[in-house]
Amino acid sequence: MAAKKPSIREVAAYAGVSTATVSNVFSGRKPVNEELKKSVLEAAQHLGYHIDRAASQLRSGRTRIIAVLVPDLTDTFFATIVSRLETQAFAEGYDVIVASSHDDPSVESSRLKALLSWRPAGLIAVPCSSSTPAELIEIEKRLPMVLVDRVASEGAIADTVTIDNREAGQIAAGHLLEHGHRDIVIAVSNLDFPPIFERAEGAADLIAQRTGARPVTLKLGSNMELGARTFSDWMDRNAAPGAVIALTNITTLSVLSALAERRIAIPEKTSIVAFDDYAWMAARNTGLTAIRQPVDRIAETAWKRLQLRMDNGMEAPAEPSVLNASLVERDSVRDLDSRKPHAVGNDAQDTGLSGERILAASGQGKNVH
Repeated sequence: MAAKKPSIREVAAYAGVSTATVSNVFSGRKPVNEELKKSVLEAAQHLGYHIDRAASQLRSGRTRIIAVLVPDLTDTFFATIVSRLETQAFAEGYDVIVASSHDDPSVESSRLKALLSWRPAGLIAVPCSSSTPAELIEIEKRLPMVLVDRVASEGAIADTVTIDNREAGQIAAGHLLEHGHRDIVIAVSNLDFPPIFERAEGAADLIAQRTGARPVTLKLGSNMELGARTFSDWMDRNAAPGAVIALTNITTLSVLSALAERRIAIPEKTSIVAFDDYAWMAARNTGLTAIRQPVDRIAETAWKRLQLRMDNGMEAPAEPSVLNASLVERDSVRDLDSRKPHAVGNDAQDTGLSGERILAASGQGKNVH
C-alpha cells in the first residue's frame, strides 16, 4: 500500500506557519521573508512534500513555468543561456521547461506547440530562422515573451535581446586591419540569420572602407564537416587567405579543420579571429583571438524583460535591448606591420593568461526605443 502523501497543512504545522504562507512560498503569489521561506522548504523536504503543478494550474488558471526554446542544446552558447535562465527563474520560484528545434522550422513548430500546451507564464525563444514562428505571432498579445539572438530588433513582435552584431564584425575586421592584414576572408554559416548578416556586413564594410575592395564571403553552413569541405574546395581554386574571420563556432571549426588538413600553420600562414570565445579556443597551443558575446548579460537581460512583461502586461510597445561584444586577444593573429608598436589601449584588460587580453567594445549596451 502506497504511503499517504503529506498535505500542505502538515507542512505548515511542521514549519510553524500558516497554510497561506506555504502556498505563497510555492506559488510565488506573495513575497515571503527568507527565514520563513527557508523553514517551509526544509519542512517540505523533510516530509517529502511536492507541489502538484497540474492541480495548482487547474485551481488558479496559471502556472509558475517558463518555457525556453533554443535551436540546439549541444551548442555551448545556447546551453549557457539556458543554464543562466534556469538559475534566475528558480530563484524567483519558477520552473523551466526547455526544448530544442534542432535548427528545423518544422521541428520548431512542433516544439512550440508542446511548450505552449503547458500554459507557461512566459516564453524566451531563440528562433531557428529569420522568420518569426507562426505560433508566436498568434499569441503575441496574450503571452509575455522575449526573443533572443537570431532576431531582427526592428519590427519585432516582442522584446528582443541581441548584441550589436555590426559592431562585433567591425571589431574583428578592425583588429586584423590594425595588424596589417588585407587578404581577409569572412566565413559565415547562413546569411539569412540577421545576426550573421549584420556581423558580415559590419566586417566587410570596414574592410572595403580601409582597402578599397570588399572581401570574399564564404557560406559554410551549419555542419562542420560540410563547411570544412566547402572551405577546402575554395582553397583548391585560391591561395590560402592571409586571415579569416569566422562568424560562428561551427564555421571556426570548419576553417580550422580545412587548414589542419592542408597543414597550414596558424598564424604563420593564416590568421584567425573566431566568434563566441568557447573554452576550447583558449585550450590550444595557439589560442584563438575571438569575439566574446556577453552571454551572462544576455540571459540576465532576457529574464528581466520577461519579468517586466509578466508583471506589467503586454500593452507597452516591444522594446529591443542591444548589448556589446568584446575582443579577446590571443595568439592567432600575426602582426604583419612590424613598424607599428603593439600598443595596449586604455580599454584593454590583461586577463593574466599567457598571450590573452580583453578589449572592451565602445558601448556599454543600450535599450533602443
